[in-house]
Amino acid sequence: MVKEIERVGIPVVHIATVVPISLTIGANRIVPAIGIPYPLGNPNLDAEGDKKVRRGLVEKALKALQTEVEDQTVFED
Repeated sequence: MVKEIERVGIPVVHIATVVPISLTIGANRIVPAIGIPYPLGNPNLDAEGDKKVRRGLVEKALKALQTEVEDQTVFED
């Protein structure tokens, strides 16, 4: 589905807990998530720390959306 959305000109970021699967399906912009049970947060942190983690992932995804890519790209730190 990611490739079809991009084919019509809408950039997509795949936030993924298992990056190799994202690479296999052909996602162009991949942002690694935290972990399988909690991809966009960390329940072991206090509320403020968890918010910081989530905000960082969203900001990374927004930067990835603004980045032109020609090949699959994993946006690490």
